[in-house]
Amino acid sequence: MATPLSASRLVKALRDEGLEVREYRNWRSHNRNHKGSWGPVNGVMIHHTVTKGTSSTVELCYEGHSSLPGPLCHGVIDKEGVVHMVGNGRANHAGLGDGDVLRAVINEAKSFPPDNQADTDGNRHFYGFECVNLGDGKDPWPEAQKLAIEKASAAICRAHGWNERSVIGHREWQPGKVDPRGFSMGTMRGRIAKRLGGKADGPPKTDPKPKPPAEYEPFPGADFFRVGRNSKIITAMGKRLVAEGCGRYKVGPGPNWTEVDQKSYAAWQRKLGYSGKDADGIPGSTSWKKLRVPNV
Repeated sequence: MATPLSASRLVKALRDEGLEVREYRNWRSHNRNHKGSWGPVNGVMIHHTVTKGTSSTVELCYEGHSSLPGPLCHGVIDKEGVVHMVGNGRANHAGLGDGDVLRAVINEAKSFPPDNQADTDGNRHFYGFECVNLGDGKDPWPEAQKLAIEKASAAICRAHGWNERSVIGHREWQPGKVDPRGFSMGTMRGRIAKRLGGKADGPPKTDPKPKPPAEYEPFPGADFFRVGRNSKIITAMGKRLVAEGCGRYKVGPGPNWTEVDQKSYAAWQRKLGYSGKDADGIPGSTSWKKLRVPNV
């Protein structure tokens, strides 16, 4: 058992292991601690996201959705091996899992029992990393991404004095889960063990210093704008559309993407001179940049 790492110590551990780390919005104070305890921590849990695209995935893991508020993990590992920090504290990633598995993790057992119960709160006990992958068994896992999973897991284990058997997959914890799908957790633990047998790589020479928040929200991708999406970005977008005289809202705007948002954005596209399919109300990169949605 261990006391959770502070945000600063966690970032340092990850960078000292050789990872590029990017800090997203107010991740250092973003958590679900009001819903239950965070810690003692006992291990690291690996997931896949069932999404594609880095920016929209990072936003989703930060915000969550109506039925599962964010943060949905502590860090998102993209396909290039970059770790995007989205939460610090209790996060909605592990859910209820098998208490026998937790005891095996605490004891760093050589094997794990079947995860056939859902009787223990995992959000309290595990750091969580969501890895960008569709989880269909076909979407590839680039070596850069698997190396980042190895390094992130080893970094936390090294910081707490744990070995590789403190790292598990979601599928080893919660009945019915299949993630991460596409590589063997046994093989990954072998990689982590080998890394822990040596010294940390040290911060990458190209690892940038934390950048101040952008003045405007970067384009989150067209797939971000779909029914069911709930985000402060959508509210900020709506306010900008109203300011540009394109808002079609009777009430709002609000955080949920709706048909009214689409109609309002279509009015903005027409104002820019677009027509036909180019004015369908789904934001594109060029029109988004011109709208200048404030950073939220």
